[in-house]
Amino acid sequence: MNQAEAVQHVSKQKKKRNWKKISLIIGGSVLIVCITVLIFVNVFMNKSLPQIEGTITLPMLEEEVVVLTDDSGIPHIKAQNDHDLFVVQGYLQAQNRIFQMELSRRQASGTLSEVVGEAVIDQDKYFRTLGLRRAAEKSYEIYSDEGKEVLSWFAEGVNAYIDEAKDNNSLPVEFLLMGSEPEPWSPIDSLTIGKFMAFDLGGNWERQAFNYYVLNQFKQEKAYELFPHYPNNKPTIMEGEEIDIASSFENAVIPHAFNGSNNWVVSGEKAESGLPLLADDPHLGLATPSIWLQMHLESEAVNVSGVIFAGVPGIILGHNEHIAWGVTNTGPDVQQLYIEKRNPDNDNEYLYEEDWEEATVIEEPIHVKDGETIDYHVTETRHGPIVSEFAEESGKDTVLSLRWTALDPTTELEAILEINRATNWEEFEEGLEKFLVPAQNFVFAANDGTIAYKANGRIPIYTDGDDALLPLPGWNAEHEWQGFIPYDELPTLVNPEKGYIATANNKVVGDDYPYHISNVWAQPYRYERIAEVLEAGEDLTVQDMQALQMDITNLQAREFVPIFIENLKGVKLNEDGEIALSLLEKWDYTDDVNYPEPLIFHHWIDEMEAILYHDEIPESVMGLFGSRGQTTDELLRKAASGEESIWITENGGLETVLKSSLENTIAKLTEVYGDDLTAWKWGDYHTVQFDHPLSAVHPVLTYLFNNEDPMPVGGSAVTPMAAAYHSETGEVNHGASWRFVIDTNDMNAGYHIVGPGQEGHFKSEWYDDQIDDWVNGTYHLTDLNTEVGKTLTFLPE
Repeated sequence: MNQAEAVQHVSKQKKKRNWKKISLIIGGSVLIVCITVLIFVNVFMNKSLPQIEGTITLPMLEEEVVVLTDDSGIPHIKAQNDHDLFVVQGYLQAQNRIFQMELSRRQASGTLSEVVGEAVIDQDKYFRTLGLRRAAEKSYEIYSDEGKEVLSWFAEGVNAYIDEAKDNNSLPVEFLLMGSEPEPWSPIDSLTIGKFMAFDLGGNWERQAFNYYVLNQFKQEKAYELFPHYPNNKPTIMEGEEIDIASSFENAVIPHAFNGSNNWVVSGEKAESGLPLLADDPHLGLATPSIWLQMHLESEAVNVSGVIFAGVPGIILGHNEHIAWGVTNTGPDVQQLYIEKRNPDNDNEYLYEEDWEEATVIEEPIHVKDGETIDYHVTETRHGPIVSEFAEESGKDTVLSLRWTALDPTTELEAILEINRATNWEEFEEGLEKFLVPAQNFVFAANDGTIAYKANGRIPIYTDGDDALLPLPGWNAEHEWQGFIPYDELPTLVNPEKGYIATANNKVVGDDYPYHISNVWAQPYRYERIAEVLEAGEDLTVQDMQALQMDITNLQAREFVPIFIENLKGVKLNEDGEIALSLLEKWDYTDDVNYPEPLIFHHWIDEMEAILYHDEIPESVMGLFGSRGQTTDELLRKAASGEESIWITENGGLETVLKSSLENTIAKLTEVYGDDLTAWKWGDYHTVQFDHPLSAVHPVLTYLFNNEDPMPVGGSAVTPMAAAYHSETGEVNHGASWRFVIDTNDMNAGYHIVGPGQEGHFKSEWYDDQIDDWVNGTYHLTDLNTEVGKTLTFLPE
């Protein structure tokens, strides 16, 4: 190497060292920036964590309030008066769940477009049409002064938190991601959320629309087979122009068909402690955060523990020092579609008793984020809002309106306040008289030994011949509801001889009951299994009740698998089909997470429904075919007993339907889970995650908000451990939103599971700490007398 080359080499080495230094400096700077950003983001996130220790000053308080947060994140609020109690309850709910509360009131009010944009316009139109907020405003007018005060105090507490969070820039990160802030809370917001729960617990208009559709599309006998029961009077298609059901309700928001529940009470004679046991698990949507917020409220007037919807004061389900209660959905026919004849010469007039009546037109402008305001209006006849044209014109001069008890003024919060303070069945039942919608099966237990039941709520009386199966003519007074079932004549049972009362959305009255309640009841399997266990049980304990809530016995399979095997005897199946039948024949009929049999059975039922319905009923109408499992079961029973089922006969008969659907099932499952059927597991398909509403927006948000990977879980929609799932993904999205058990021998101790957790903030230790508990049935104890936890003191100014 000559001198020139040596110099050049040295120069290159120096440049390399310089670039290396520069790279290190740049890399270090980037790292510092990233760390700084992460620290800033972390500090920002932590600012919005709920405060559970120290002191908070609220000028509106009259006296000091102490909140003890126990090891499960449950706040125990101890106040000297009701005013301070509900102010602090509002503050704590907002601190915990303000984003959830904001979404809930916007969804129910039809104002999501303001913060989400055009993607939810149709949903907003639908809720504006229903008018849940208008119904809440009407309800507020009939509330007592006490009820209005509680709503106002609660709103004060919510707004105190909102103002403080805005001033401190400590709103939850979800608001930053949405580019919005919460508006002030009002009493109407709380009542609107209450009305939304009546909506979420469903109704019967969808099935009426479906029945109307099939009567128009198929021969009457074929259509009747899809009715909830074979109608005695054989109703016919209503006169007037045919309404296009498929397009009229294409964008309707249909509540989940599985909105049911389990509850039961056991008398002291069957309990080891000698006093009644109560268990309740309402089945609702499973998401993060939970639909429920668990709290303990104590003042001079009340000492009550349990759960409440975020955004609502009081405790709706739970116990106090004397009584405990729980609910399931009664599911009565409280919605009625009416066919309305519109005046061809005046769009705002509708025929009634040979006269044209003027409808009410309500302006409901929809403000759209980054878009123009939509000039939307709602038309209401004497029966209610026109629902068949909320999206666009339908039916020309014939439309459908909706009469629904939840759109009337009602007083559920008044009932909650009274039952929270009740000490016995008489006081509890008196409070229930104000709980009008949604109609619920209340079970009750008290430490005086009483167990009781009431199918409570406002249930319409239909004219003879009108049985809520189809839309009714809106132009004849004879088809109007004839009032409501008198309160004292609602189904009621106190201290029955058999020693227990259970409900699981099953039929609650016999044929001798003088009033119509419902055409559609849940499949009976959950109730039958609960009754089977309670009937045989003696010396029952809290642990027995918890085990029954987690029971995964599938009585649908116990009924139908032997029928399927019997009807396929001698039928030539492929090797996998024979293996599948062999597995099912040895199955113990439990939907165990590690078994292949439930995977085969549930998919087999799905494939039967696909063969029977999907070629003839469009997807847009299938959404209206609520509780179709009940119908499918009945078709299979008929065919298996030798009766003709048109739907099965037209698809080749029962043997052909069973063989084809089994082969389809095995082929589809083999593609996903491999050739070895014995290695398949129900839990490989059937999983739960509790998705956050923003988790689907971006993978980063999925990571932040859905902290747990999907977990395999047993049970199904037909087992007491309720775990309904999306048929395409297997993701469990409906089930026991809260599990609760109490022995009235110790009224201080309630056992709970609130999946996925108590808190709404993803960095909280109680955000998703109960997912494993939910899957495995591990309950936490909440004690009215707890003295252990973190102390937060609220001070008046």
